[in-house]
Amino acid sequence: MAKVSVYNIEGNEVGSIELNDAVFGVEVNEHLVHQAVVNQLANKRQGTQSAKTRSEVSGGGRKPWRQKGTGHARQGSTRSPQWTGGGVVFAPKPRDYSFKLNKKERRAALFSALTSKVNDSKFVVVDEFKLDAAKTKKFVEVLNNLNASRALVVLGEADKNVVLSGRNVPAVKVITTETINTYDVVKYDKVIATKSAVEKIEEVYA
Repeated sequence: MAKVSVYNIEGNEVGSIELNDAVFGVEVNEHLVHQAVVNQLANKRQGTQSAKTRSEVSGGGRKPWRQKGTGHARQGSTRSPQWTGGGVVFAPKPRDYSFKLNKKERRAALFSALTSKVNDSKFVVVDEFKLDAAKTKKFVEVLNNLNASRALVVLGEADKNVVLSGRNVPAVKVITTETINTYDVVKYDKVIATKSAVEKIEEVYA
């Protein structure tokens, strides 16, 4: 089992914790991580873009000039794609971009992403992450104490003060273990998790 240090919000080491290899020590599968990220981004797409083809653009029913003898290239409609105001050749139409990723694949991708952070020493465990009030300044101080700027903060349970404090900090996201996902783990440089969050992740997934 991997052993990592546990810090307090002042940045001081206060102990250590052993991470379950079933979650934080798996063989990293980059292909599955990529698939999970693409899947999440694709599922977020609205797919409402639309443009008109030449058959849908109004006008252009009359042949602009006769076929031969004018010196011009032959044309059948002023709504052909090469004309200004013409239709789009392969016009985008509303569609569903989402696709299914199996539960075991999603889980394996998450484990790979977490393992990668642990291997790169970018997984920071804190004994607890609590603030007396919703203060962005105090939240930033905690991040500075932990040498983190772009960070994903994972809490064992929602804390209103922490969520509100981190809401206005650029490149930082605060989530709970219920919403942890591969894309967020990969997106941020560091993952800061409370001890309770680590225990919950291991309890749910291990």
